Amino acid sequence: MTHELPPSSASVGGSEHEARGGLIEVVAAVLTRPDGRVLLAQRPAGKAYAGYWEFPGGKVEAGEALAAALARELAEELGIAIGTPCRWITRVFSYPHATVRLNFFRVFDWQGEPHPHEGQVFSWQRPEAVSVTPLLPANFPVLKALALPPLLGITHAEALGVDVFLQRLDAALAAGLRLIQVRDKSLPEAQRRELARATVRRAHAHGARVLVNGSEDLAHAVGADGVHLDAAAMAALDVRPACAWVGASCHDATELAHAAALGADFALLSPVLPTLTHPGAPTLGWDRFAALAAASPIPVYGLGGLAREDVRLAQTHGAHGVALLRGAWT
Repeated sequence: MTHELPPSSASVGGSEHEARGGLIEVVAAVLTRPDGRVLLAQRPAGKAYAGYWEFPGGKVEAGEALAAALARELAEELGIAIGTPCRWITRVFSYPHATVRLNFFRVFDWQGEPHPHEGQVFSWQRPEAVSVTPLLPANFPVLKALALPPLLGITHAEALGVDVFLQRLDAALAAGLRLIQVRDKSLPEAQRRELARATVRRAHAHGARVLVNGSEDLAHAVGADGVHLDAAAMAALDVRPACAWVGASCHDATELAHAAALGADFALLSPVLPTLTHPGAPTLGWDRFAALAAASPIPVYGLGGLAREDVRLAQTHGAHGVALLRGAWT
């Protein structure tokens, strides 16, 4: 039981009191194999939405910690023992009988092979190319989020020089970089536009996505996959830009909430740790970052003072991955 719940208290295992409007806590697991495939389960016959596909999970019992509930549900439903799960995102859905809060976890390691203990059918799927159907509608934004890679590179042509940067971009793409933000906002407009076009051309040859920090007109003009909004640009909007992908730069809970309300696909949350460019400036630290990321309904990348080897550390604190400026091009 995860994303879509039928409008009856029995279907969510809730009491009559809960069914009349109490917040029902649910955990959902994104089991992820090294090849990037995630586990989806088909609801068995006899249950509401029978035949629909979802992420495994279930209701949190009274007084139960979220991670403990996840471990129990996966042992009961799949017969596996999980390692330490990583908080990911939290999404809230309201139904006529109750409001359900879905606490998603990434699970990268477990013992045992998943077996259908409750009559389900399982399938390992690539998030960007799911072949099973029908999916519960609320799964679509979750699967889109899971198609995002764990590493995001921010262009650094201003400091490196355009020619040197493009050489390093080629190397990074060959090494597997698949998500890029074109920033370099101090470059002359014509030069920045050509940089964006060159970045898009190279990235698309490798199947990578490019977001341009700026207007959706610029993104469309250079053939980018979307836009990235800085905090000021985001604050001025109340409608999502008309792009396939939208990212946003955030620094606190208010900005994260606005990014989610706009329908952004992900956020960069910074600064996590001290940086070379802003020594002595206040930072979030891992504890505050983890609290903000866990409450966010959209995936969050950590930015500031991080390196590519910090991806797993960031994920243990609720991040989808890390965003890098200098570190992406070394």
